[in-house]
Amino acid sequence: MSELRVVSGADVRSLVDRATLLDALADGFRALERGDVQSPPRPQVTTPDGFSLSMPAWAPGHPIAVKQVNVYEGNPALGLPSHIAVVTLFQPETGAPLAIVDGTSVTALRTAASAMVAARIAARAGARRAVIVGAGVQGAEHLAYLDVALPGIEHVTISSLRADEAERLAVQDPRATAVRDAAGLQAAVRRADVVFLCSHGDRPVIDSAWVAPGTHVSSIGYAPPAGELPPELARTAACLLVETTDAFASPPVGCGELAGVEPARARTLGEALTPGAPPVRRDAGDVTVYKAMGNAMEDLVCATLAYRAAVAADVGAIVRL
Repeated sequence: MSELRVVSGADVRSLVDRATLLDALADGFRALERGDVQSPPRPQVTTPDGFSLSMPAWAPGHPIAVKQVNVYEGNPALGLPSHIAVVTLFQPETGAPLAIVDGTSVTALRTAASAMVAARIAARAGARRAVIVGAGVQGAEHLAYLDVALPGIEHVTISSLRADEAERLAVQDPRATAVRDAAGLQAAVRRADVVFLCSHGDRPVIDSAWVAPGTHVSSIGYAPPAGELPPELARTAACLLVETTDAFASPPVGCGELAGVEPARARTLGEALTPGAPPVRRDAGDVTVYKAMGNAMEDLVCATLAYRAAVAADVGAIVRL
């Protein structure tokens, strides 16, 4: 008889320490670069209303993880998140199931944390002003991570397609202000040191001409065939960071914004994080870009942290199979 621990979204958020996750993900990206992580391409099932992706991963010292994530853009109108997921963990020695972990919370935490891993090595020294485009789950997570990853940030501008959502998020942080129109967003981006794109935009949500020298631009949104990141930024950045070169494949494996970009001009996070690697930023005026696609290693790392913390604290329902 197997015992399966069920770890809720609330438990994931209370158990996973943000600083610990940042460091664990940095280790995970280095392991990915060394070839120590198995994370095969994700198959997709498409329905008339959305799609479902399966994302398995394993690395030595971890359980096997399989995330099933369903993306339904019409869900917010029904009071549901657009991304719904579960992560199932299995013993690597026997294949027996260990846990079901809320994957929606895992995805939220690891996506923002991976962007912050990139920002820590790509943002210029002394970065003080940040812009967050998007006031949903990822906008909120990015705002929460700033103190951990970029403690020098003194002012945050938040923009959203729905201005009221930007204002509700801004009141959660004394450094934050919301802008209600494109003119306000443009002015904020022109002054920013770091710009985080966290939208569901299926077209660029900023203009590349707004981005000043020295800015780091991060994009985690996924809305093929185009997407939120101006493609010219990916083509012209002094450094383009990706999780893996799978980002250059066609969607759903890769990013629409990277279509036509030569993979050879990008650096993987794992390579950039490897001791002795050349710095990401060679000049204070460099524009750097991070384009996320998501990798199952990130789910493996975050879900493992949540599961082990749940076991240590004896948190979560136990189901006997």
